Amino acid sequence: MVIALDLHKKNNLKKKNIMKVLAIDDQKLVLIPLETRLKALGYEVQTETSALAGISAFNTFQPDLVIVDINMPITTGIDVVKHIREEKKSDTPIMVLSGNTSDDMIEKAFDLGANDYMKKPLSLSEVCSRTKRLIGVPEQKSVRKQYKDVLIQQRCVGVVIPCYNEEDRLLSKEFLNFIEKHSGYHLCFVNDGSKDKTLEVLHKIQKGREDFITVYDCEKNGGKAEAVRLGMLHMAKKSDLDYIGFLDADLSTDLTDFDDLVSTIENSDYKIVSGSRISRMGADITKESARKIISLTINFIIRKILKMDFKDTQCGAKIFHKDVIGISFNEKFVTQWIFDVEIFKRITHHYGLERAREILCEQPLKRWIHADGSKLSMKDSIKIVGQLGQIAWTYRSKNKSSQINVNGNQVEIKDNKYPTKIVS
Repeated sequence: MVIALDLHKKNNLKKKNIMKVLAIDDQKLVLIPLETRLKALGYEVQTETSALAGISAFNTFQPDLVIVDINMPITTGIDVVKHIREEKKSDTPIMVLSGNTSDDMIEKAFDLGANDYMKKPLSLSEVCSRTKRLIGVPEQKSVRKQYKDVLIQQRCVGVVIPCYNEEDRLLSKEFLNFIEKHSGYHLCFVNDGSKDKTLEVLHKIQKGREDFITVYDCEKNGGKAEAVRLGMLHMAKKSDLDYIGFLDADLSTDLTDFDDLVSTIENSDYKIVSGSRISRMGADITKESARKIISLTINFIIRKILKMDFKDTQCGAKIFHKDVIGISFNEKFVTQWIFDVEIFKRITHHYGLERAREILCEQPLKRWIHADGSKLSMKDSIKIVGQLGQIAWTYRSKNKSSQINVNGNQVEIKDNKYPTKIVS
């Protein structure tokens, strides 16, 4: 969807040594790969994360091209287009990148004077090609670097990865390869008081990638549950994230499967999508035989506690809509290893069982491999049974405390135990 520029103008633009591009999007993770690629092509790029800042930058930066998202809060991308065309009377080319795919919005953007409208997700290479078509290519003496094609997504995702003594096991290359190919992801590695050089390894991974890799350091070991909880609350403070999840550092669930979980929650009304290690035809699910037996026993107890037909609650890969982070993580967990069960219990306690069943999704994984060096022993697994009893008792008490006696009748009251406001 391109409205071609006057040929004479395009030829004049091609002769310019410096060509300026202003990119405006409220999600910084979208702007990072776009800015990097356009700069590599020789363009001078300025980015802004709000429409108002973008309007101000247009007046001072005087770009040759404006790339703008539509769906920004308060002042929108449409307001930017109006400012350029109606207030400034400028014919500066405008390219819209948006997840808003309604025909009415597309027509409105073109009617106001947009030159191009591209729908997210979209190829970064295509964005660059259309940029060249609209304003030409700047003169560039340096040798161009070859880049892998990247998709610009319409959503941004935070991923919390708890780490304890992972110096020798952390698959740094796999994580880095993933974020190079997948824009819109922000990884948060939580060092859970490691006694080895895990923190040093994490800072090495982060170096030069601070915009999309965070290292959250816990000086003392608090256990996986607390590491995940603190990481989730920390990431919830980032306004450009739509969804936040967690994933085991050993990548027993690989990142491709995690991306599938994200696709499911993005295209549905679910609030939580949980990976499930269900053995089936076409899936590579590998567990130790001893663990299979204890897992069946534990799962039976969990299903009774939750009153839901979960096949597997303990897979370390889950993705959450941002508006349930406070409900799920504001309070410390009662248990260290089976906090997943507590999360589902909190959701049930807040929304009610019927609604909880509607917003929770269990999605089978294509691959899950038990990683060597896993720290959960058979003895630990047996302790889990006792922790399940602790959960059942604790949340039963919470349910009782949420009832009052009115004229001899038990009446349920609104539960405010887990407010949606995020706290540190």
